Amino acid sequence: MSQGYNKHNNVSLCRFLEGNKLVKTMIKDVSKYAGEEVTIGGWLANKRSSGKIAFLQLRDGSGFIQGVVVKEDVGEEVFAKAKGLTQESSLYVIGTVQKDERSPFGYELVVKDLEVIQESKDYPITPKAHGTEFLMDNRHLWLRSKRQHAVMQIRNEIIRATYEFFNENGFSKVDPPILTGSAPEGTSELFATKYFDEDAYLSQSGQLYMEAAAMALGKVFSFGPTFRAEKSKTRRHLIEFWMIEPEMAFYDFEDNLEVQEQYVSHIVQSVLKNCTLQLNTLGRDVSKLENIKAPFPRITYDDAIKFLHEKGFDDIQWGDDFGAPHETAIAESYDKPVFITHYPTGIKPFYMQPDPNRSDVVLCADLIAPEGYGEIIGGSQRIHDYDFLKQRIEEHQLDLDAYKWYLELRQYGSVPHSGFGLGLERTVAWISGVEHVRETIPFPRLLNRLYP
Repeated sequence: MSQGYNKHNNVSLCRFLEGNKLVKTMIKDVSKYAGEEVTIGGWLANKRSSGKIAFLQLRDGSGFIQGVVVKEDVGEEVFAKAKGLTQESSLYVIGTVQKDERSPFGYELVVKDLEVIQESKDYPITPKAHGTEFLMDNRHLWLRSKRQHAVMQIRNEIIRATYEFFNENGFSKVDPPILTGSAPEGTSELFATKYFDEDAYLSQSGQLYMEAAAMALGKVFSFGPTFRAEKSKTRRHLIEFWMIEPEMAFYDFEDNLEVQEQYVSHIVQSVLKNCTLQLNTLGRDVSKLENIKAPFPRITYDDAIKFLHEKGFDDIQWGDDFGAPHETAIAESYDKPVFITHYPTGIKPFYMQPDPNRSDVVLCADLIAPEGYGEIIGGSQRIHDYDFLKQRIEEHQLDLDAYKWYLELRQYGSVPHSGFGLGLERTVAWISGVEHVRETIPFPRLLNRLYP
């Protein structure tokens, strides 16, 4: 039986609710009931009192609102309950919804009555400052804070807008497997496991399976978890993260870029429209987001190398992949995301289609977010010729048997096709203005963190 909760309390709560048969609503919907009395179930995020008035900062998962308790209006008993509330205690509150121009939310609740559901004692995350490791150890509780709530709401809006965009543009949702028998990009940064008598891996991308789906359904997208056993501690990396991976039959390289910039424009504008309060909570400079509309600028890998040399990056040579400082330097020249196109064949995966005019580069692009957030999308036109794809698999010393089914897609009605993958957490970080991706996923998996 939980602390501070018993059968008697349960009976009193039932009587409390029965005796106060008012509209039960959530904080996000209180504007519908201005001037009316409502019941809200929630938690106490914080409080302060001044003589005969108590101010309760209430949250219910949908938002935050201030509850004002005036002793003269509610009486000794209710006022004593309000003053005795502890941080994160759960309660029902009855009050009148009142407009308040001083509130970021626009409304407050003039409390008439309240009933404690469960008293929280010694809540570990107090209003004072805490270190990152402490907060990460208490991630299951840290999620309740106003800042983390805002980030999660923005994440949710990006997910909602993602489904909206692809559904409205004729895509079908397909779910690729999480357990696979091979590495889509031929890397060794995989989590291995036993699949009965076989070796299996946690998926690092659903792309190859999405190509198969595109040959069946035309335009498809997936949204699911991916795993990279990459021993990186940068602010851009997670071990487990979520990817949105569209794949499109009969789409060439240019078609692919257009879909990407339209999609990114859509999710940014959706967040601006529907998450104003959350962006304000985070102190996000929304002027930097208002300009994020298609089309996006493009720069070739060749020109990017020249640009970096002009900026003093003598360490980078043609044929090298870009690191975070290089991507940031390039992005600083633009106020929108920028495509870096036509990377060298040697540093990209085996399945990318070479430029028909230059065999040393492929028809691919990385989309680099502004403000130092790095790559958020990688995409390309895929090789659709059977013999050439087989040759590329052999050149990369990959197991032909493991890729037999993938090659068969090029045997039976092969067509030009393209696709891309967007990393959700980096995108959330950029749009919300959060510095580290660990705050953009509910329970981050980092190099040295598997708890909670």
